Amino acid sequence: MNILGKSIRPFIGAKNYSISRSFYRDLGFEEIITSKNMSYFHSGAFGFYLQDAFVKDWIDNSMIFFEVDDLEKSLKTIQDLKLTQKYPKVRLSNIKYDEWGNEFFLHDPSGILWHFGKFNSVKK
Repeated sequence: MNILGKSIRPFIGAKNYSISRSFYRDLGFEEIITSKNMSYFHSGAFGFYLQDAFVKDWIDNSMIFFEVDDLEKSLKTIQDLKLTQKYPKVRLSNIKYDEWGNEFFLHDPSGILWHFGKFNSVKK
């Protein structure tokens, strides 16, 4: 590609926009409200747009891979937030070890699947 990018910001939906906004703030993202139906959530240089829009097939097939430096510490940090207790539909897995790397999974209140992972090698 001959285009030098600065960021990629996916758009995700929410079954209940106010619950999802609260969830992502509790997870540690900073919210910037962009309109009455959309906010930008970010952590440093990484971010995404959360929309007040629910299309079941879209939500059910939305996945985000968030690469981290320390997978064990990231899991412990999220466990300590007790999001699965505060948000009944949120699910958090243990670390899954694979030949390419390791990851754990977090389902947001709408069912969007987050992969938090660390690669074993340079291959991505």
